[in-house]
Order: sequence, then structure tokens, then C-alpha cells
Amino acid sequence: MTTPDPSRRLLVSIHDVSPRSERQVDQLADALAHRLGGPNFAMLVIPDHWREAPIADNAAFHARLRDWADQGIEMFLHGWCHRDETPATAGLAGFKGKHMTAGEGEFLNLPHATALARMTEGKAMLEDILGRSVAGFIAPAWLYGEGALQALGEAGFALAEDHMKVWQPTGGAVLARGPVITWASRSPARIRSSLMFSRLARLALPLTRTVRVAVHPGDTTVPALLDSIDRTLVRFTRSHRPARYAELIG
Repeated sequence: MTTPDPSRRLLVSIHDVSPRSERQVDQLADALAHRLGGPNFAMLVIPDHWREAPIADNAAFHARLRDWADQGIEMFLHGWCHRDETPATAGLAGFKGKHMTAGEGEFLNLPHATALARMTEGKAMLEDILGRSVAGFIAPAWLYGEGALQALGEAGFALAEDHMKVWQPTGGAVLARGPVITWASRSPARIRSSLMFSRLARLALPLTRTVRVAVHPGDTTVPALLDSIDRTLVRFTRSHRPARYAELIG
């Protein structure tokens, strides 16, 4: 049996945690815990998924969130509604909104004041539910506009993450670099491309100091994606130690 290098970290997260994805989150959590030796992963919580699943008054879901956190699962705030309600139609923002997400780049075009309000309200709500601090903030689809980037430090988050790095919003120190390994289930073409990328990542990233893997509720609908996720976890648990994001800041 190969012993992972303790200096190399494997950071794994479940995105889009909300009442409307609870069954799929349970399935993913069980699969991750099996491969990672316990609840050694993070969850990204949406306060009101697509304005259809508010957690504010959902006592049963509050209990689920606290139970997951009590197990040691790190909890991140993941936007507010996850839906891009201010879509750009031109320029780089328009390209990102069209090609990098399916209308879910919530924080890509938000004005600073709106971004800050959603961050602070979401952070306060989630911390009140959990009875502890959130681990950080990760924008839906990992997309941030200038207003969101400015608001991050003001909102007091310890960590943030995009496609290529993890950093501290206050001060801007980059704590880990390298692409997130993730999968897409919304079309046959994206399924194929994500399967190809994960295969390449299993070959190219073993020497990277920090490897990040992110899974989504939609992955549970495609057996080939679940198989690829499992292969990826098996590969990287041989070389990297399942770890917590908080370790990046000591």
C-alpha cells in the first residue's frame, strides 16, 4: 500500500449544498467518506438555491448542516442564490457567463454593494445556524467580478477559491495554485470533456503540492462521472493526504 506524502494535500469539496440537493449530497458524502477515510472534505452551502430553496427557516436542514459541521466537515458560503441575475452580454464577462457556466455566475457582474450585502448576510446566517465561523467563501462557478473581489476582504472571509488558486481575501496571499479537478453533467459534450480532463489530471498533477477536487449534485446522475470521481480519489489518496482548507493558513 502506498503511503501518501504528508506534505502534499488533497482538498475535496461538495458544491451546491441546499435543501433541493440533500439526497444527492448524502450520496456524494458517503462516497467521499469511503475514499477519504472519513468526513475529510468541505461543503459549499447556498442560502437560497435559485430562489427556490431558502434555508433561513428550514429547521430540519439547519440540523443537517450542524451535524455535518460537528463531524468535522468544513462549511463554506457558496454565494446567495447561485443564479446570475445580472448577466453580461458582451466582453470577457459575457464570454465567461456564456461558456463557463449555465447562468450560474452569480457574482460575476454584481455591483460591489450588492455583492457585499449578499456575502455579509449569507455569512451571518450560516454562522448563526452552525454556531461557528464559516471556512470561507467560494463564488458560484468560481467566477468573481471586480465588485465581488473588493467585497471579499471587507466581508471578513478567511479564504476564497477560484478555478486556479486558493487565497486570503485580506492581504491577497495565494495559498495554493493549480486547477480544480471537476466534472460537468449538463451536456454530453461537457461530460466527455470533463472525463478527458480528469484523466489528464490524474497523470499530470500527482507532484503538485495541493490537489483540489470538486463534485456537484448533478454528478450523481451520470454513472461515468461517478466512476471517474472514484478513480481520481483513488489515484490522489495514494500520493496526497486528505486535508482541510484551514491547514493552508496554519
